[in-house]
Amino acid sequence: MPTSAAQDQTPYFRFCPRCGDRLETRVLKAYDIPRRVCTGCGFVFYLDPKLAVGTIIADEHGRVLLIRRAIDPGRGRWVFPGGFVERGEDVRSAARREALEESGFEVRLDRLVGAYSYPGRVPVVLVYAASATGGALDWRDEGTDGRFFEPHMVPWAELAFQSTAEALRDYYAIET
Repeated sequence: MPTSAAQDQTPYFRFCPRCGDRLETRVLKAYDIPRRVCTGCGFVFYLDPKLAVGTIIADEHGRVLLIRRAIDPGRGRWVFPGGFVERGEDVRSAARREALEESGFEVRLDRLVGAYSYPGRVPVVLVYAASATGGALDWRDEGTDGRFFEPHMVPWAELAFQSTAEALRDYYAIET
């Protein structure tokens, strides 16, 4: 039977979000992972990933913008602008919104760099290459510093997330 990181999370949910009755773990199909199922109404509680977006904003000199995080996770470490997609929000709109919120720049999305996910981790991260079309650097309340880095100056050992490092490597592999 397949296993999943979701299995480790399901016991923490004990009551049905629809009717409030008790959830129990069941295998619904022989080839599927165990799921939490309501003993009252039969609702199947799926633990789905959370979608996040990021933007690698490059300036006219090929330098990329990184923001030093003021919040956890990754407080004090560097990351490109990004955040979670709201339910019902278009992912490209979310990427532009997060870029503006975290960097002060309005951006044009140039291409998808990649999609990143990891066993045992909730987010799936879509990362776009972007160009600033307006605004000014302003890292606001989620950052303590922001600057453009030349490729050889990226603080690789101080990046906040595995997806940040992998997306930057993928970005540079395509750009060079």
